[in-house]
Amino acid sequence: QLQLVESGGGLVQPGGSLLLSCAVSGVLMDFYAIAWFRHAPGKEREGVACNKDDYHTEYYTDSVQGRFTISRDFSKNTVYLQMNNLKPEDTAVYYCAAGHTTEYRYCKEMFARQPRDDYWGQGTQVTVSS
Repeated sequence: QLQLVESGGGLVQPGGSLLLSCAVSGVLMDFYAIAWFRHAPGKEREGVACNKDDYHTEYYTDSVQGRFTISRDFSKNTVYLQMNNLKPEDTAVYYCAAGHTTEYRYCKEMFARQPRDDYWGQGTQVTVSS
């Protein structure tokens, strides 16, 4: 049974950095696209970055392009989101979610057609404030 556990959130000043981790268990990560989403108060949940282990490799939403980097460590079955130059508008609960590669040809499809409810982690809070 697939399980996702996020960690690494916290309070950081504007311009700072955080590294979020998404530990994947119960399945081989090779067969899953992984996406990071965020949900801020009063806003809809939005896709931030995604990664799929083929030539449709990764995608970032415009607001984080050039600041966030998604990566995988297959030895640890973990997906990371390195967040640099953080801004107050990045404040949100961050979630990782998984989608089987047979369901999503391009990982960015996960942003509009979000994964099933049991393929999500519990979330980690990121607060960017001075």
